[in-house]
Amino acid sequence: MGTVRWLVTAGLVALLGAAPSPSPTPDPPPPQPPPVLDRADVDRAVGRLDATVTDLMKRTGVPGVSVAVVYEDRVVAVKGYGVREVGKEARVDADTVFQLASVSKPIASTVVARAVGVDGWQRPVASDLPEFRLKDPWVSSHATVADLFSHRSGLPDHAGDLLEDLGYDQEYIVSHLRYEPLAPFRASYAYTNFGLTAAAEAVAEREGVPWEKLAEDTLYKPAGMNDTSSRFEDFADNADRAVGHVQEPDGSWKARYVRDPDAQSPAGGVSSSASDMATWMRLQLANGELDGRRIVDEDALLVTHHPQAVSSPPHAPAGRTGFYGLGWNVSYDDEGRLRLSHTGAFALGAHTNVTMLPGEQLGIVVLTNGAPAGVADTVALDFFDTAQDGEPSRDWLPLVDGIYQQQEEAGRSETDFAKPPADATAAKAADAYTGTYANDYYGKLTVAEEDGGLVLKLGPEPQSYRLTHYDGNTFSFPTRGENAVGPTGVTFSPDGKTVRVEYLDQEGLGTFTRD
Repeated sequence: MGTVRWLVTAGLVALLGAAPSPSPTPDPPPPQPPPVLDRADVDRAVGRLDATVTDLMKRTGVPGVSVAVVYEDRVVAVKGYGVREVGKEARVDADTVFQLASVSKPIASTVVARAVGVDGWQRPVASDLPEFRLKDPWVSSHATVADLFSHRSGLPDHAGDLLEDLGYDQEYIVSHLRYEPLAPFRASYAYTNFGLTAAAEAVAEREGVPWEKLAEDTLYKPAGMNDTSSRFEDFADNADRAVGHVQEPDGSWKARYVRDPDAQSPAGGVSSSASDMATWMRLQLANGELDGRRIVDEDALLVTHHPQAVSSPPHAPAGRTGFYGLGWNVSYDDEGRLRLSHTGAFALGAHTNVTMLPGEQLGIVVLTNGAPAGVADTVALDFFDTAQDGEPSRDWLPLVDGIYQQQEEAGRSETDFAKPPADATAAKAADAYTGTYANDYYGKLTVAEEDGGLVLKLGPEPQSYRLTHYDGNTFSFPTRGENAVGPTGVTFSPDGKTVRVEYLDQEGLGTFTRD
């Protein structure tokens, strides 16, 4: 068939003469569709912000909010609302610092882009961080900075987070990721704070400085982000800081916990203000430039905006695929525009959102000092709806808050430990359970008899949990920390040689063996 086609073509050339000159190569398509928003659209959305934020704070009770909007390299809105701490008069302003939680991730990818350029994203992490190992030796030696920043290493969802809750430090957590089971490398997606943290720490190790100083020297200082830090100590020492709050059963908000995220600083440890975040958005939307100065190489920064992994497959024929880039959620809207976003959430008292449309040169950041109640995401969704269509497309709050509630309920035990079965059997004598148990991943667990009851101790400090009998060899205790899931079960084997802690066993790692 190929010979016939060649003969026909040759005959036509002979008949018609020499082949015509090829037409000029067409220009490549633009990286973004032409903008559809103008200043009036943005002004309309900005004009609605006060009413939106005030209404959402009233509906949820979230104590404090700070918002910044950037358009065409200008800060067109920056404002604080509410109070830094319930029961105190100090107000939130544009310079009040908040804990960013996972909005730290796109900031970390900005730092890495400055440090490694384009090619450095493909450097294996283990080359610079020998303590980083995974269950599969081949994956250990091949997993790159990009693999871990895009959550495609095969590590399970939130691998290492429970170790942080128990009080283990970063070095211990990163070195123990090797016990986690792995999904297919580069063919799966699971969100992991400590995978990304390991990658960032490898970059810092290669640069010869701690991560916190690398972030400061390569981004915060050059950009003039003077209220931004990757150290919890700096946040705690800042007099103008927003204290984290959680919602009580009666609906009120209380500053009950202190969240120190230093162990996962690159993934969740940044604190910043709306003013500083506006500066960072200007840099992002200007492809690495700020006030005429090149801060980050353009090509290296743009790589962070590219899809790297499928994070949300479409659930219907007309559904859209959601992607994850390098520290960013990456999606495309109805107009084909690139949308970059990230949400941050501490169950112990923070909820944040950053969303940008680079093709429109438009971005918004929303910071709050309350555990996730939907406010930060709703403000951003409402803003872009209003800019695009003149009004919100729906009341986003019930939908967004419902997602957070579902996530909170997902990890809870199916057993109601407050209601033992009617035919529950008695526990054995205390000495059948007391002793020391070992686990390669979680370390040592001890059970001791104190004040007439059993107490379980976990973690390096350790943390103490009083056990409540449920049935036979099964007890329970209330979990604590960022990833608390309510009461969880503790089941001793009949021979007393092992004990399984239910909420630590999500990946089959929760069984401890008696020493």
